[in-house]
Amino acid sequence: MNKRAILTLLLAAALLPFGGGARAEEEIKVPYWASIRSDEVNLRVGPGEEYRIAWVYHRKLLPLKVLRTMEGWRLVQDPDGARGWMMARFLSRERGGFVQGKGPAIMRAEPDDSARLLWRVAPGVSGHLGDCASGWCRFDIGGRSGFMRQDRIWGAGEP
Repeated sequence: MNKRAILTLLLAAALLPFGGGARAEEEIKVPYWASIRSDEVNLRVGPGEEYRIAWVYHRKLLPLKVLRTMEGWRLVQDPDGARGWMMARFLSRERGGFVQGKGPAIMRAEPDDSARLLWRVAPGVSGHLGDCASGWCRFDIGGRSGFMRQDRIWGAGEP
């Protein structure tokens, strides 16, 4: 193989990841769940850093519903219904959950209404969301883990 052929192959291999990223982004089906991966992230009114900041989030693992993708940006919706654009690099596919509803949610030792009560969890608390089945989800808040009714967790179920 001559030097020109080797150089062409090396150049093609170096550019492959850049072309693949655009196609991979197009293949993501929306809506889907994501969570905030940083301690501080901006929500903007448009998909670019030149757009005004509408909100600043300070809650890692807060679940967001991704409604649309555009290059390196995601149109997201938070548990309160606020919508805006966030840079994709600040989002994770790690599942987070947000306790919703009126009054404390009950966390139990097993996925059953008669199981031992572990904690009463205030609305607005977020944590790691585990598997959900039969209306119950495993939920972990700072190492305190148990089961909570799925209808009390925003971020559980289908987006």
